[in-house]
Amino acid sequence: MIIGIPKEIKKNECRVAATPSAAAALIKRGHTVLVEPQAGLGSGYPDEAYVRAGAQITPREALYKRCDMLYKVKEIEASEYELLHEDQIVFTYLHSNAHSEMTEVLLDRGITGICYEDVDDENGDYPMLAPMSILAGKGGFLAALHFSQSVHGGRGLLLNRIVGVATPDVTIIGCGWSGVGAAELAAAFGNRVTMLDINKKAMDKAREKLPVNVEFLFSNRENLETCLKRTDVLINCILWPKTRQDHLVNREELKLMKRGALIVDVACDEAGAIETCRSTSHDDPVYVEEGVLHYAVDNIPSGFAETASQMLSECTLPYALEIANRGVVEALRRDPHLRRGLTTYKGQLTLVETADKHGIPYVDPLEAIERS
Repeated sequence: MIIGIPKEIKKNECRVAATPSAAAALIKRGHTVLVEPQAGLGSGYPDEAYVRAGAQITPREALYKRCDMLYKVKEIEASEYELLHEDQIVFTYLHSNAHSEMTEVLLDRGITGICYEDVDDENGDYPMLAPMSILAGKGGFLAALHFSQSVHGGRGLLLNRIVGVATPDVTIIGCGWSGVGAAELAAAFGNRVTMLDINKKAMDKAREKLPVNVEFLFSNRENLETCLKRTDVLINCILWPKTRQDHLVNREELKLMKRGALIVDVACDEAGAIETCRSTSHDDPVYVEEGVLHYAVDNIPSGFAETASQMLSECTLPYALEIANRGVVEALRRDPHLRRGLTTYKGQLTLVETADKHGIPYVDPLEAIERS
């Protein structure tokens, strides 16, 4: 199989899908790997490193034209639409729920779209989502550390335990991977850390990974309001269902918070769990609503591109090899977990959540494969 690794073009996206060692692993199995010039530069990998691994440095248009599978980090951007060709495989974070136009293009062009974020495993975990979620959580706390400084618009609060000074209060909503990542660093810096969730099993699982000084509370109105009143930093790590019209923290409830407090929305759901949150960028990361500073950068891991690319490459490579070695049809037939990530196939929408969101007819993935 010919596999193309393009340079990501989304603003401030510095990650690359496959490191030179991952490219070498694919080449060792007899596959051809094309790499766009400077695709890995933002992650610390010059073109020469890919050449040494056996990859071919290939201009963008030629790469898209030649490759059977695009091995990417982020969703397909508008400028890439015309470069796609029928029966091509796109293997990446697609986030099709949030990108209706892209989804229509994938359907129109007969693309086999497989999204990292929905591939699960036998334990019900998401092996290609978890590493970036952990990194996003850790990065979210580091952003809080930065934007709590006076010179960056914050209150001038050092998120660290200092003798003789009140210990800062950090509240984290959600005990999933992002929440645990944020809590690990927040607790390590000596903050008073409280985690909120509605799922007892998730709280128990998080408790096993975290220091004993992290407090766990059920996410109900009373506990949430108590935390809002006392917290210095609120870190949201839960995805909010797109169909819900309500919010976990609404605009009025921001008035309960300390003036100059900081909200970090790792989930980056526009008007989601936090009503006043809207997606921001690394170039313009913060804004103020109701006297509360908000940070909602939607690709936090890109700020740690070398680490993120290594983590991403390690968790996606086994699936890329499975697709390349067996061929996409056989790989999807054999592996129900990989099939869970199948979003589009030969003009058919095979991800039920996206079908419901956009009102497009849904086809069961296995049925789509067998009838094509």
